Amino acid sequence: MKVHEYQAKAILAEFGVAVPRSRAASTPAEARAAAAELGGRVVVKAQVHAGGRGKAGGVKLVNTPEEAEAFAKGLLGTRLVTHQTGPEGALVPMVLVEEALSVARELYISILVDSVSKTNVIMASEAGGMEIEEVAAATPEKILKEWVDPLMGYQASIGRALAYGMHLDGGLIRQAADLIEGLYRAFIARDCSIVEVNPLVVTEDGRLLAADAKINFDDNAMYRQKAVAALRDTTQEDPLEVEATTTGVNNYIKLSGNIGCVVNGAGLAMATLDTISLFGGAAANFLDIGTVNNVDRVISAMRILTKDPDVKAIYFNIFGGMARVDVIAQGLVDSYKQLDVKVPLVTRLTGNGLEEGRRILAENGIAVIEASDMADGARKAVAAAAGR
Repeated sequence: MKVHEYQAKAILAEFGVAVPRSRAASTPAEARAAAAELGGRVVVKAQVHAGGRGKAGGVKLVNTPEEAEAFAKGLLGTRLVTHQTGPEGALVPMVLVEEALSVARELYISILVDSVSKTNVIMASEAGGMEIEEVAAATPEKILKEWVDPLMGYQASIGRALAYGMHLDGGLIRQAADLIEGLYRAFIARDCSIVEVNPLVVTEDGRLLAADAKINFDDNAMYRQKAVAALRDTTQEDPLEVEATTTGVNNYIKLSGNIGCVVNGAGLAMATLDTISLFGGAAANFLDIGTVNNVDRVISAMRILTKDPDVKAIYFNIFGGMARVDVIAQGLVDSYKQLDVKVPLVTRLTGNGLEEGRRILAENGIAVIEASDMADGARKAVAAAAGR
């Protein structure tokens, strides 16, 4: 789960991380009032769940409250297109009005889970304000990493080492060490998957502030992070993904292809997507229906796929273990009764309850394109999507 910049900064401030003075605004009038409160000369930032806002025209330094109001009026309610949103853009429901800073240096800091070492890693760089991928490609020596031992936990020496590595000195060493510790406490306490501050700025008057903030959270922890879950903004998400979560189909991700996929098991789902690609096709989604034997779950999955205008064929790849093929088959029968299914359906069904599943489909006259194995199913799905 993601949150907006203004929400991320509020969370970081709870843990002692210094952030600029700011106000969120949902109307042009609120933006004007916020700018007046903050001294007139402010930065107005579009609040969307995507990077690249500045290059897309979503961030502007203004000198008066009237300019803040005019810029907010041009942003609010529009769709901002950045390199991360795709051509459809992202709705701008809020703007953040923030004090203008006199910046001496821009740094970078982030915390994330390192899947290789299976520990949390803190990354820092004196080359802030740039995409970290660009820094890694051009000057990899400027990326510093400190891993946090899960048994010993965070140690103050980690923050000091990173501060010195970014060539800070004087009172900034202590500020940086305290700020990094605050970031790490927030990361752990709020079940984050990533905390990123870019840029972390050193101001002309010697302050160290999180001028931007990005936080992603572990979806599986939201049951115990009620306050965080309440911050979810569904206007920033794909409508089909939102519907999926509300109907119990939690493992659905919209993709750019035209073959709708329903699979039981994340590993099998990834293999299915790869196999479709191998035969020259592209999946329209990742959808792991799980191992729950629930007809309604099948219907919900089919409802989402039939609502997707990109889907030209549907491929059910089910390996019946704990999930039974006959339950899947009954779900397909009920789907055809309740939904307007206009695209071809390819099925690769095998395992527990297979014969009963075949009987259910045959007796109810459900016309499916049967596949003998996963490769055969992928090949036939690609052909069906192409109208062959």
